[in-house]
Amino acid sequence: MLIRSEQDLSPIQTEVFDLLIGYDVEQTNMRKKLASKRLLEARRAIEKRREELELAAFIDQESWFEG
Repeated sequence: MLIRSEQDLSPIQTEVFDLLIGYDVEQTNMRKKLASKRLLEARRAIEKRREELELAAFIDQESWFEG
């Protein structure tokens, strides 16, 4: 934004500049959103794995399948 304040730009130049900055911001936001989604999926997978291990240990301790 310093470029805009230091130079007198034509309306077309200003519009192009704003579009480019807006595109960069949008791409950054999309990357952040994707990273957050991946992190959440990883957390869920870890939690699921821990639950499976706990349940497996509980089932083994109780010997449910033995008569």
